[in-house]
Amino acid sequence: MSDDRPFQAVTPPADPRTKPPAEATRRRFIAATAAASGAAVVGGLVAGSPASAAEAAPGNRVSTAAGGAGRADHNQPTPGPSTRTRAGGSKHHRPTSEAKMRIVAVEEAFSVPGAIRQEAAIRQRMEVPEAIKQEWFRRLDDLTELRLADMDANGVDVQVLSYSTPGLEVIEDPAEAVAVARRVNDFLAKAVAGHPNRFAGFAVLPLQDPKAAVVELRRAVKELGLKGVLYNDHVRGHYLDEPQFRPVWAELERLGVTLYLHPAVIPADNWRVFDGYPVLVGPSWGWTATVGAHALRLIYGGVFDEFPGASVTLGHMGELLPFQMARLDSRYDQVPAEHRVQHLPSYYLRNNVYVTTSGVMSHAALLGAVHAVGVDRVLFSIDYPFESSAEAVEFLRTAPYAPADLARIAHGNAERVLGL
Repeated sequence: MSDDRPFQAVTPPADPRTKPPAEATRRRFIAATAAASGAAVVGGLVAGSPASAAEAAPGNRVSTAAGGAGRADHNQPTPGPSTRTRAGGSKHHRPTSEAKMRIVAVEEAFSVPGAIRQEAAIRQRMEVPEAIKQEWFRRLDDLTELRLADMDANGVDVQVLSYSTPGLEVIEDPAEAVAVARRVNDFLAKAVAGHPNRFAGFAVLPLQDPKAAVVELRRAVKELGLKGVLYNDHVRGHYLDEPQFRPVWAELERLGVTLYLHPAVIPADNWRVFDGYPVLVGPSWGWTATVGAHALRLIYGGVFDEFPGASVTLGHMGELLPFQMARLDSRYDQVPAEHRVQHLPSYYLRNNVYVTTSGVMSHAALLGAVHAVGVDRVLFSIDYPFESSAEAVEFLRTAPYAPADLARIAHGNAERVLGL
């Protein structure tokens, strides 16, 4: 997001009657706001503006640091540590003594060719240009040469690997799902063991058989050293708030590992509102709507009341749920008392949900998510190979946060949550 990009202005705080022109740029508006309020401008953002006590997460640190909001071009390498190229071509020099920031990316996909029988047929039906698909598949199938080179070129220290969609959710036979889960988890554990300083991993689970899933979860974490679970949304039309999955949540809580709830390429059902607009079905909107709704089922279904130590991780800035917290809370009193959960929905989003940045390279969205759930609950992610590592890392490095808070997002939170 360039500083010279048209910006939807809001009223500066010192004079509520003054409205900036509609054509005001982001930089002009920030300068006007700072001048009106007497706040200091630090790195292109206003420092010292108090956060709203009603909306900020308890204990949240809303801070700024030198560094603008430029985005790297998809086809250009990330600038080196001493310079950063903004939109428009100007360069801002950084001190050459600046320490390299450690980066852990937590939603980075891989595949095991032939592990899922339906995979090839599903891949062919994806509404993506063929050249892009083939490059994705080439990188998904690679766990060393292309991936490590991409990490090195962009300063990514660790990828937390997860099995790509389509995953186990497309398998109908529970026994087959169990066998595939063991094969994929063994493959992943071997890959991590080969590069223990560069990779960690999320297990897959055969949730078609919840009892077998508990056994595999225990094996994956205790024996294979995997750091949690990533699952692609629904279990052949079933959702994880349903009673048969309670033993899985109990084991997740007991082991202290998170379940990353990820979109599924095959939806549980078809929404008529998407008819004729396939672009709406996938990452532009449909996946956010369905996974966000699934997470709300977990909240309203009492999963976190029964298992308060359990957690779910949501990509794509929390599937936008942090921005809906006030609206969710406003409906709480209208729910019949016998159907209410123990806390407001925002409580669970701030205590049982972690948010990653995958695929949303917007400083405005990052500021909003951190403000809503707290800086200690936001983790960096690229969504490799579906997103540009160069662009994601530049987005991270130029985020308007003090170094300590930026370090939490870049690596500290992942290390704490996943036990890296």
